Amino acid sequence: MIRELVTLAGAVAMTGSAMAKQVEPAGIEVEAAGPSGPLKGTLLDGGKGAPVVLIIPGSGPTDRDGNSPMGVTAGYLRQIAESLASKGVSSVRIDKRGMFGSRAAVADPNSATIGSYADDVVTWVDVLKARTGARCVWVAGHSEGALVALAAGQRKTAICGLVLLAGPGRKLGVVMREQFRANPANAPFMDALMGLLDALEAGRTMPADTLPPPIAPIFPVGVQGYLIDLLKHDPAALAAAYPGPLLIVQGGRDLQVVQADADALRMAAPTARYLLLPAMNHVLKDVEGDGSAANLATYADASRPLTPGLADAVAAFIKR
Repeated sequence: MIRELVTLAGAVAMTGSAMAKQVEPAGIEVEAAGPSGPLKGTLLDGGKGAPVVLIIPGSGPTDRDGNSPMGVTAGYLRQIAESLASKGVSSVRIDKRGMFGSRAAVADPNSATIGSYADDVVTWVDVLKARTGARCVWVAGHSEGALVALAAGQRKTAICGLVLLAGPGRKLGVVMREQFRANPANAPFMDALMGLLDALEAGRTMPADTLPPPIAPIFPVGVQGYLIDLLKHDPAALAAAYPGPLLIVQGGRDLQVVQADADALRMAAPTARYLLLPAMNHVLKDVEGDGSAANLATYADASRPLTPGLADAVAAFIKR
């Protein structure tokens, strides 16, 4: 997820049928060509003639189901794909280049950029059009995946429209500075953190031995290169430039992508549809109250269902 790195730093211091559809949870493995090897994903069929949506996961080592070896096992992207299939929408949820099923696509996953991820979206759109016969393909991105969706939306390709699920609306540098300053435990490292951000925004990496030991492991040089690219992108500007249908979905209890992000996207794209789900958190599940412990516990709870109404709203937008 796009705020995953920031969170770690803070810790330092289917349609038209009346018949019930039979959905195969495991789906069908599908492939697209990557730079050095195949990109892989899972197709869930929503029925004959169903629209198709490509689902892009968030940042870091997040797989096609929404799980991560960093303790996230909520399976929320698999859940939304299964729910959409039951409502007449086909989906392909993907592993990003260099990771999991797509690990052979590139040798180094840290060599990826938002632009290269957008290239992969274009490739997937062409593959899915050919496979399904669809005129165009919808693209849904979660968290950083929403930024990738917006970047892909700038390309001349057959994208029907975009769904931004808990998508950032502000530049990452703004958010990182805000979050660093909000945590008193960061005070001893504040100058180093701000200096690092200044350097990354200027396109320069900083050797680990120039950073305080508590923060150096969070910003290895291999990750800094990806951050340099990520910090360049303005989600609101991309939303303003996107001419197609756009749905912005925000959770009221999201600890990582906050209301200010949704507001920035809405201001940039005033004709976009907007859905606020007050009890939904970052992994697309309802939580009670504002406590962070209960909220974060849902990140490892695959038995907890998706927020009610989420899949209905996404399906309605796609099938309108």
